[in-house]
Amino acid sequence: MTALALPYPKLAKGRFASIEAYSDDALYEAMGIRIAFTCRGFGVSDGPYASLNLGSHVDDSLDAVFENRRRVLEAFATPDTPLVVPNQVHGDTVLVLSDEAELEMFRKHANEGADGLILKDVQAAAMLCYADCVPVIIVSPSGQFAVVHAGWRGVMNTISVKAALRMAQLDQPECGSEAQRKYNVYIGPHIRRECFETSEELHNSFVEKFGSSCDAGYRHIDLSQALITQLTRAGIDSERICDLGLCTVCNNDEFFSYRAQGGIAGRHGAFAYRA
Repeated sequence: MTALALPYPKLAKGRFASIEAYSDDALYEAMGIRIAFTCRGFGVSDGPYASLNLGSHVDDSLDAVFENRRRVLEAFATPDTPLVVPNQVHGDTVLVLSDEAELEMFRKHANEGADGLILKDVQAAAMLCYADCVPVIIVSPSGQFAVVHAGWRGVMNTISVKAALRMAQLDQPECGSEAQRKYNVYIGPHIRRECFETSEELHNSFVEKFGSSCDAGYRHIDLSQALITQLTRAGIDSERICDLGLCTVCNNDEFFSYRAQGGIAGRHGAFAYRA
């Protein structure tokens, strides 16, 4: 059973090769796990996708997208590292890869639709793409990690909790029961409470399910607080949840924002890889 404890999570902005991102250097030094929330600069895309657009499903040049993804791999792993980027469908499907021989089947299922990827004991990287939804990365002291896409539907469906508890099942032989208490959780840039106005019905549903901490005023929801509430209820130590605290709408020069850009925007990424 592993007794290794992760350093408490912390995010700081840095320059990695040719791009900028928020990462946790102490985690990398201790575990060889590089997690990153990319910024939108230093890529090759143009127009509303300028410039490090990582999403292939928007109306951007695929050559530009693949070059941008190559730059991410060069910055955080190696250029030939297998990279899995799922087709995100705002659901609650979480896929697990624990055998490199299953990589192509894993990719096939990811392309069919998934909003969470767990990688355990494999030399591959996971990346999901965002432009207001909440990026979540979960890291275990065993070395496995998850990258999760949580829009308001994903938060409501507790996809991050499902990923953490699935990881805990896989970790039980090494980390014991309730392994999730030892995990680090990183919440990346997303639309924050002051900018996330929704219907009164949805607002009330969030408050009813996750309590008053996610109530950000009339028709406004605090997605981070809803996430923190559900994660701590599931056994995650609140001191091991690191929220970057940046709004994609208010910081549209640094991150892509679907809302700020009128529905035409690139996608920044949440990336994880264990060297």
